[in-house]
Amino acid sequence: MNEALSNFRWKVLIADDEQIIREGIRDSVDWEGMRLTVAAEAEDGEEALELAVRHGVHIMLVDLNMPIMDGIELMKRVREQLPDCKIVIITGHDEFTYAQKAIRLQVKDYILKPANPAQLAKVLRQVRGELEEETTKLQQWQEASRQITRSYPLLRERFCQQWLDGGMTAVEIAEQLQFLKLPEACPDWLGVVRLPESAGSAAILKEDDRQLYGFAVDNIAAEVLAPYPKTIFRDPFGLIVILLWSLEAEADFYRIETLVRTHLKIAAEVHLAEATGDVLELPAVYRKAKSAVMRETVVSPLVRRAKQYMLEHFGDSGLTLEAMAQSLQSSPTYLSRMIKQELGATFNSYLTQLRIRRATQLLNATELTIGEIAEQVGYETQHYFSTAFKRATGLSPLQYRKGAFGRDDAQGE
Repeated sequence: MNEALSNFRWKVLIADDEQIIREGIRDSVDWEGMRLTVAAEAEDGEEALELAVRHGVHIMLVDLNMPIMDGIELMKRVREQLPDCKIVIITGHDEFTYAQKAIRLQVKDYILKPANPAQLAKVLRQVRGELEEETTKLQQWQEASRQITRSYPLLRERFCQQWLDGGMTAVEIAEQLQFLKLPEACPDWLGVVRLPESAGSAAILKEDDRQLYGFAVDNIAAEVLAPYPKTIFRDPFGLIVILLWSLEAEADFYRIETLVRTHLKIAAEVHLAEATGDVLELPAVYRKAKSAVMRETVVSPLVRRAKQYMLEHFGDSGLTLEAMAQSLQSSPTYLSRMIKQELGATFNSYLTQLRIRRATQLLNATELTIGEIAEQVGYETQHYFSTAFKRATGLSPLQYRKGAFGRDDAQGE
């Protein structure tokens, strides 16, 4: 028994309508020596319930035959409000039938009147022993739970890396997601952040510096992505990998690159890949994202800001190259040329890609109407949206949605 329990005093309530019985019980037990204390006495069931709850008693000695509320009803109510309280009944010979009913209410023992001091002491010692054993087990479970909780970051990192390495079954993945308190579904995005090999005028980042920069980037990512379910960890190649369970996190993810440049003065490369919805295909998404970030071409600060601007404003139907150029303090002609040169697409083409990609996500994952989706992704009319969507995907939005939710429905269109 631990020291805390050895100094603890378990609280007892004596409930009997006969004062002489209550006094007899109180005077026949060495309460201090048994590490017990009589917290309250009651002469009827109603008073006993009130006092038991008020004092939070651990043990109740209950007479079955009491006024206002009998012992059986009292025990039912106690079970509801103090489920862990141990109950010992005190009964006369003619009440033994009631005592049998009480056994079904998880009564620990019964004592015949008049209470025999030796028998009473024996029962109280047994009940106290049960309380101590249960408390010790609870404390051990709570400590184990705290240890696991403290280990969650490491456990999550190990699991996620094992998941991305492949070889896990869908059942194993689902079990680990549940155990580690992560969303029980495939993440919507897989992001990768690569630190530069050098910083400023330094030829190569020292390992200690890389660790410090890595921790700083971790903190920036955690702060920027705070509203979203996620997990952030390092893979064996030194890349920071982020799994995100939220379609809305895309624009905020790309803020990481800007904030790293602003605050750490280093040019980290980032890549965000959309997952397929299949947990078994995530390793393939990871491999592609890793390859992409390794060969990522250097994008100028102006085009980087333009990408971020479009990510944050593509839902505005009034977004134009001229408006964006004015906001970025650049000429439309120069900005258009830089976007085409560095992103391999015109402003309108890149903006359409963002809008259609977001539309497909909403068609797959929500029950929004086609008109509502059109408005959310920046199209003034449903007709204009449907035309653009079919041109990009070969399907109308309705055909795409039915194809996503069920082949039979799509055939029935």
